[in-house]
Amino acid sequence: MARVVLGVGASHSTLMNTHWDKVVHTDRAERFRDALHEAREAIAQAEPDIAIIVGSNHFRGFWLDMIPPFTLGVGEVIGAGEAKTPSGPQLTDPAFAQGLAEDLVERGTEVAISARLQIDHGQTHAIQYLLEGTQVPVVPLVVNVFAAPLPRPDRCAELGRNITAAIEALPDDLRVVVIASGGLSHQLPWPDDWRAPEGADEEFLVEAWLNGRGDWERYDGRRREIITAARPVLFPDFDEAFLADLERGELARYAEMTAGEIGEVAGNGGQELRTWLVMAAALGFAPGKSLAYSPMPEWLTGMGVAVIRP
Repeated sequence: MARVVLGVGASHSTLMNTHWDKVVHTDRAERFRDALHEAREAIAQAEPDIAIIVGSNHFRGFWLDMIPPFTLGVGEVIGAGEAKTPSGPQLTDPAFAQGLAEDLVERGTEVAISARLQIDHGQTHAIQYLLEGTQVPVVPLVVNVFAAPLPRPDRCAELGRNITAAIEALPDDLRVVVIASGGLSHQLPWPDDWRAPEGADEEFLVEAWLNGRGDWERYDGRRREIITAARPVLFPDFDEAFLADLERGELARYAEMTAGEIGEVAGNGGQELRTWLVMAAALGFAPGKSLAYSPMPEWLTGMGVAVIRP
């Protein structure tokens, strides 16, 4: 019988790739990096046949002309390669991915599909740091966490539970790891409501979100300038409580929150916690282990790593 053998949650930030030399809190950065290595070893020891990577997309594979709540890559998967992340075609298992999508729809959590999906650091960061040196095919699951209306957290939890049910229904003896990429708390210099941008920077970002399909590189320079100039806004108390709840197996209560409540306590970037809910639900909200928490203002994010074993 196929089964989920491990869950991993890990924050991502391209600034880790491009601005390491500007890090002030070196001990925190190294602790996070070491935790990624520890999680990578846990994945290797689990000997997965497939990795489902639940992550976001930062307007490089999706734009405002079309953003489904959930999208599975069921064919070609291409890394955008921004900020020194993996680029080009990634190793995939289209038959498994298509079968998973069909089963999820039958179980009541409809997912869109993409036969040619461009992913960015919302998932390639995990490929780079957690699957480096492996030949594990990836199935990307993109969750909309940026363009309202966002999928409800309880629907994300339901999706995670149905992923496991779909996997366990397979006749094949497959070992699957579920990786959540994103979070923890952070506040991005992006408009919370894309329909009402405020100021020139937000207007530029919305223009990029509307018109970036096939041409995102044209907007990337100024967008990077806006991000790197942003004032860090982290919520360490929330992050530490979230990881403590993960260790106790109590993340299910976050599925009861609204998007507004998440934004208030974890920032607009905290909406990425939906990816952790999908992963944790796929592991039955079992108690896990926090490997590191590093509040990194230099990377604009509270950076966490954790593992959950079934």
